[in-house]
Amino acid sequence: MATLRQTFRLYPNKTAISKMFYARKLHQLLYNAGIADRRYEWKANKKTIGYLDQQNCLPAFKECWPEYKELYSTSLQATLKRVDLAYNRFLKGLSEIPRYKSIKKYSGWTYPSKAGWKANTDGKNGTLVLNDLGLVIKMRGQAKFWGTPTTLTIAYKPSINAWFASITVKVDTQQTRYGSESDLVYEKIVAYDLGTETAITAFNGAEFEEIANQRFTKTLEPKVKAAGKEKRRKQAPDFKKGIKASNRWKKANKRESQLKIKAGLQRKDWQHKVTSDLASRYDIGVTEKLNTKGLTRKAKKGSKRKKQKAGLNKAILDVGFGTLNKMLTYKIELKGGIVLQLPTRQLKPSQRCPECGKVHKNWAELSNRYHVCDACSFEFDRDNTSAMVMFNAALGKQPGYGADLDKRGFSSSTSKTRKHTGSMKQLGKLKRQKSRSSDGSADTPSWP
Repeated sequence: MATLRQTFRLYPNKTAISKMFYARKLHQLLYNAGIADRRYEWKANKKTIGYLDQQNCLPAFKECWPEYKELYSTSLQATLKRVDLAYNRFLKGLSEIPRYKSIKKYSGWTYPSKAGWKANTDGKNGTLVLNDLGLVIKMRGQAKFWGTPTTLTIAYKPSINAWFASITVKVDTQQTRYGSESDLVYEKIVAYDLGTETAITAFNGAEFEEIANQRFTKTLEPKVKAAGKEKRRKQAPDFKKGIKASNRWKKANKRESQLKIKAGLQRKDWQHKVTSDLASRYDIGVTEKLNTKGLTRKAKKGSKRKKQKAGLNKAILDVGFGTLNKMLTYKIELKGGIVLQLPTRQLKPSQRCPECGKVHKNWAELSNRYHVCDACSFEFDRDNTSAMVMFNAALGKQPGYGADLDKRGFSSSTSKTRKHTGSMKQLGKLKRQKSRSSDGSADTPSWP
């Protein structure tokens, strides 16, 4: 079983919109009340309040504030759970101390179980029933994979004045099997390298495939800058001074937001098309494990290359390294395939020669787009070289690195996949056994 999140656009009528805004406001006030309770107990009594303490206070809270009685208890508990998660992150040093949220920054609420709502759909359009609010809302959208709905999150986006339903579903996935039991041919392997010059460089052992970087942000950047310039000429809001935004500023701000949203939607559509195409053609994906958050960090203070680093960060985020890797992983695995994420620091695909295995530190420079090996005279394009190294490493044919992936620390993307797949070394043995059996020299292999 795999857990996926599917999002649908909601189209409520005027009555439903009024009730949904009211419910959103109640959940926002409850969230702030949870933070206020924790702050007071710590300052007054040096006492730490936990989730269970606040959850047990909900019945008394409802008696004091009767308007909360119409909302489901599980959704109110989920709101208090958000407070608890925020404080847990703060105590671990991952974020600042939780603050009160204004209604503008509070998106919506969650139903953590099947109680209180129902989705009347098979994955394409349909209606959503919210029992506590007494609403039946039309929704539009199409889920590629649909299963058993488990949780629901209602979210409102002020920038586009739209409501969305994010539904978590459990989807049956195929078990990874080999030999005669498998419907897949585990000889279709692709190694793909992500970059900014070329978005994806794929290598299947015989030929390369280059997918161009569409540069959605850069294409719309002139229009976004022009919209921002127009907005600066209007009266902007200043809540500290009590100045409200003018109607012209609101219109200019909406135009700027729509352009940014357009770039994001174009990128997401392109990512889905590209990853679906690759996942449909290959059963095994091989890539390097990238730390996108680390790659897109700001330049250090005092650095002379701040502009260059900012431009590189923008280019990486425009392609969406992290999203592409996640999409390819779950799409290949949902059909029973395998995704191997190779350790970049050990393999060094952008520095290693695919022919002799020598590591060239100067190849790591991004300005070095064409690699020439001084040991074996091998020369090739940078991105193609990286894809070749990863492909060779997956098959155990990369000189200077080794053949056994398990001993070298290679892992699949999820523990579930690793449990059932075995190693690429086993797949190599299976491939050789199949070739011998086709010549009549060996029987068809059977896998346990």
